[in-house]
Amino acid sequence: MTDSQFIPDDSEITEGQLQLQDRSSLRRVPGLSTELQDITEVEYRQVRLEKVVLIGVWTTGTLIQAERSMRELAQLAQTAGVIVLDGLIQRRDRPDPATYIGSGKAQELKRIVAQTGADSVICDGELTPGQLRNLEDVVKVRVVDRTWLILDIFAQHARSREGKAQVSLAQMQYMLPRIRGWGEALSRQGAGVLARGPGETKIETDRRRIRDQMAKLRKDLAAMRKTREVQRTSRRKSAVPAIAIAGYTNAGKSSLLNKLTGAGVLVEDALFATLDPTVRKVALPSGRAVTVTDTVGFVRHLPHQLVEAFRSTIEEISDADLVLHLVDASDESPLAQLNDVREVLGEVGTNLDKELVVINKIDAVDTQMIVTLKKLIPDALFISTQTGAGVEDLLVEIESRLVQNDVAIDLVLPYAAQNLIARAHEIGTVNKLEHLESGTHIIATVPLVLANQMRETIKK
Repeated sequence: MTDSQFIPDDSEITEGQLQLQDRSSLRRVPGLSTELQDITEVEYRQVRLEKVVLIGVWTTGTLIQAERSMRELAQLAQTAGVIVLDGLIQRRDRPDPATYIGSGKAQELKRIVAQTGADSVICDGELTPGQLRNLEDVVKVRVVDRTWLILDIFAQHARSREGKAQVSLAQMQYMLPRIRGWGEALSRQGAGVLARGPGETKIETDRRRIRDQMAKLRKDLAAMRKTREVQRTSRRKSAVPAIAIAGYTNAGKSSLLNKLTGAGVLVEDALFATLDPTVRKVALPSGRAVTVTDTVGFVRHLPHQLVEAFRSTIEEISDADLVLHLVDASDESPLAQLNDVREVLGEVGTNLDKELVVINKIDAVDTQMIVTLKKLIPDALFISTQTGAGVEDLLVEIESRLVQNDVAIDLVLPYAAQNLIARAHEIGTVNKLEHLESGTHIIATVPLVLANQMRETIKK
């Protein structure tokens, strides 16, 4: 993806504005504690409520961007069902290779964990197995990183067989190099009179079992991928244009699908509330039929394990005729959302020429914010799935975009191909229909797929 596809974010804070002592100190991120107000919001998830301290290393960008990243980590933690007690950032040129934040700051973090009574520490980044182990040895509580936190949220929210298998595979890929053993776990297996030889350690046995399970999951997912491909092929043969809704997690994708189709998909103010794609048919203002797919949400630094595991799901976006890229206007940095999603879409090979940016939740922001966003993204449409504002205009624009891809036909089809005539009425615009002795004369504009099917019928 080229730099020109990204929109500049917040104004930069120069390095000279930072005092030397500030560079190495732990600084608190304001407004992260959820100890009192958010307990009732996560109880329904029926998970054990842990108390956590968040820690991040600020290496690049501005302080505003670093604090925004930590606030997003707090949202992820709440979605996973934990209570955030505190959040801290350290300014470093790069994460410490041994403990992520350095030995001195690890001791300081240990004191904060003890003072707050936290059960765990969550780091805003992906830690190496050594960093996890060393930091745990210092702070004396469980340490997890951002990647594992997102994997845990996906595991909680996966509902379909394919979704559960995808999450399990991603978790195993993450866990394989991070297996640890203590005491008996390091002992040899199979030693004794009847089993001479070096044997196999408990960790090696666990790793072998995980590899076997991963192989089975990949085989199962390959079969499911074929099924999904058959479904996509069937939809392509029907020539019904496909529209995919993509966007940052919690941008309102499920709400938009419900607004357009009445699908009744779960809508919840939580990150990654829905994972499994939902496909529904909707009629545009002219009566033309299209399919709309709600896809999994994205987030900054989405773990590569998830991108790979959910590739068949994300491919629903790449195969779509039009991608509605939904952006949350009420987010503190909607442009950063836009850029982060485009980065992931680029990874899976999505053509951004098919993108239609839709700014959602305009009912939750003031007029000045809307004016600013219109200047920065002049081609975007502005809607509110809550009030319905702008949704009709969105449907008109969708139809306009799809018509641009249609082709004109002037053919005489045999009477045996009346199903194609019916399809032209459903998903195209029929300008003239005349019944001749040799067949039905049709002049229309239809999707390219349907036009090719009609031409093939004439050749037979």
